[in-house]
Amino acid sequence: MFTVDTHTHIISPDTDSYPADPLGGHRSTWSQERPTDIDGLLRAADAAAVDHLVVVQASTVYGFDNNYVADQLTRHADRLSGVCSVDFLSPKVVDDLHHWIDDRGFSGVRIRAADGTTAVPTPGRGLDDERMAPVWQFLSDRRVPVCIQMHAKHAPILAGLLQQYPGLTAILDHAGRPQLDGDAPYPSAAGVPQLEETGRVFIKLTPPAVLRAQRESGSAAPVVRTLIEKFGAANVMWGSNFPASAGSLSELHDLIEKQLPSLDDTQLELIAGGTAGRLYGLTPAVTPGAKEC
Repeated sequence: MFTVDTHTHIISPDTDSYPADPLGGHRSTWSQERPTDIDGLLRAADAAAVDHLVVVQASTVYGFDNNYVADQLTRHADRLSGVCSVDFLSPKVVDDLHHWIDDRGFSGVRIRAADGTTAVPTPGRGLDDERMAPVWQFLSDRRVPVCIQMHAKHAPILAGLLQQYPGLTAILDHAGRPQLDGDAPYPSAAGVPQLEETGRVFIKLTPPAVLRAQRESGSAAPVVRTLIEKFGAANVMWGSNFPASAGSLSELHDLIEKQLPSLDDTQLELIAGGTAGRLYGLTPAVTPGAKEC
C-alpha cells in the first residue's frame, strides 16, 4: 500500500571516499550492526513495493558531510529525495544550505533538538537560539521543509517559530515523541497555537514512535488515531527508519500499516505517499484535500 518511504538511511562500505565523522563523536550502534548501502536500500524497497525513498542523512555516521547521499541523488534521481544535515549554528550555514539544496539536490534539512537513544550535542540553547535565525528565515523564504528530531516538550518553541516565520514547514521525526496520555499529544503555551492549528506541521509515523507507544502504553493505535484526527491525513506520512530500526523494510512497512485506524481511500493515499509527494515535490499539483503550507 505504501508508496513513498519518508525516512531511510544509507551507509557506504567505501570508507575512503566517505569516512565516518559522527555527530557527537560516537557512531550509532545500528550503523555498525546493520549498515545498508544504496543498492541494499533499493533492493529492500523493491521487495516492499515502495516506489520512492526519502534518504535522511545519517548524521550519527557522517555528521554534516552529506556527500554519500548527495552522490546517490544524482545516480537515482527517479527513486530518491534527500534530507541533509547542516550545522545550524555555523556562521556559513546559509552558504551550506545553498550548496546542499541548490547544487546537490536535497529537498529538505534536518535538525536534532533532542534524540531518543544516541547521545548528540544539543545545538546551542535549543530551537530558538538566536544564531539560528538565518536558517529559519532561509527555510521560510524558500519553503524548504525541516525535519525536527524533538520531544513533545519542545512544541511551544516550535509553535513560536511557526508564528515568527510564516513560510516555515516542520516535519516531526518519529512523530515528535508525543505525550501518550490524554488528548493533547503536544503541550502548548500562552500566546502560541497548538501545532495542529498551524497547518504547517506534519507527523512522520515511524517504528520508533510505534514501538515506544507499545512499550509505554501497551498499544500504538490510540496515539496514531489521535494524531490523524488532530492533524488530518493530509499532514501525516510514514517512514520505515530502515535500516536503523531492526527488521526488513517490508516488516517495518507492515508494522506501521497495522497501527492505522479505519480510513477511506483518500486518507490512505495521503499517508501512503500523497502527503510526502506534496512536501517533496513528487507530484505536479497539491494533493486533493491537503492543507496549504
